[in-house]
Amino acid sequence: MIKQIVGAGIAVLITTGLYAQKITENPEYVRATKSLSIIEKLYGVPDGQHLYREVYPFDNTYNANYLGGGENEKKSNPYSYLWPFSGSLSAYTALLEQSNDPQIKEHIDKVVLPGLENYYDKRQPAAYASYVNSAPKSDRFYDDNVWLGIDFADLYLHTKDPIYLEKSKEIWTFVASGMDDKLGGGIYWCEQRKESKNTCSNAPAVVYLLKLYQATSEKQYLTQAIDLYNWTMKNLEDPADHLYWDNINLKGGVEKTKYPYNTGQMIQAGALLYKITKEEHYLKDAQASAKSALGYFFYAVDNGADKTSVYPVLKKSDNWFIAVMMRGFVELYHQDQDKQFVNAFQSNLNHAWKSMRDKNGLFGTDWTANAKSTDQKWLLNQFAIAEMYARLSKL
Repeated sequence: MIKQIVGAGIAVLITTGLYAQKITENPEYVRATKSLSIIEKLYGVPDGQHLYREVYPFDNTYNANYLGGGENEKKSNPYSYLWPFSGSLSAYTALLEQSNDPQIKEHIDKVVLPGLENYYDKRQPAAYASYVNSAPKSDRFYDDNVWLGIDFADLYLHTKDPIYLEKSKEIWTFVASGMDDKLGGGIYWCEQRKESKNTCSNAPAVVYLLKLYQATSEKQYLTQAIDLYNWTMKNLEDPADHLYWDNINLKGGVEKTKYPYNTGQMIQAGALLYKITKEEHYLKDAQASAKSALGYFFYAVDNGADKTSVYPVLKKSDNWFIAVMMRGFVELYHQDQDKQFVNAFQSNLNHAWKSMRDKNGLFGTDWTANAKSTDQKWLLNQFAIAEMYARLSKL
């Protein structure tokens, strides 16, 4: 079984006994658990609140540059922001889905979720704020909450524990409040700065709604998902290659940067819509986006930095963006059984384990070489790798 040892105020997973013998036959599962243990040891804050530092090694010079401006971005804080913290829920949820081990569920319930409640914000509709509630009020991001809502829906679908479904529904109430008729629909990025509607709010919201539909069979969720899918495709898809741009502002201007996770979530949305409706056009949408993503977010075979790769090598990006793209490829594989995309991830993650870890066991973000730098490393990039190993472990 997997036991919990509480050290420095954070539960650390180690494997023992017959269950350990079983999972040691699955290298990806072992890699996931080892990676999570390292994260808990190096990033965990020893104050009993089950929180993390944002970076390792931690110092007072780090500023989060992903908050879109505002006062919070200028601060150096003792705890991570919500977005990096949320990676823990995603990674442990993925691990539970693969193993069904009750000790992992216990870790989620007694460690991860109590840590998450440090971010709970009672402004109505209630949701999770970008920083801990013991500090002055911080902005609330719709996409931050979407990722959490998906995880809670996944936990419910796996365990049938109604507490998870209740929380997922509560979070959806907040996310839905970020939708209006401007630009014909769509969800904003940030509650306090309703300036743009971003793919990272809308594409995963489709996935979120579809999981709520799977959990409840309530038609409203499916109807909303289809409407939001169509809106995202109309406003944010590049019709030339079926990849997705970043956002559209209220004047109709499109920010055309393409990130792996945005396209990955529309791949997952299309695959899930096909699974639920059996309408072929959704599967074809997902396959078209996946084909272009393989060409855009990976180097071609024999065209990597060293010109010797025998598999498509991931281009450098935040590892979490890549992990969320992988969710789309995995869902597509479950629908069409074409393993070329998940095989590409398998090869890259094999390389990562052998060549991308530093002396502390932490991962870099350069997939093209033996990148073992001991530079400061971001928490979310580490959780992302653990999540990917967990998802690979049952394919």
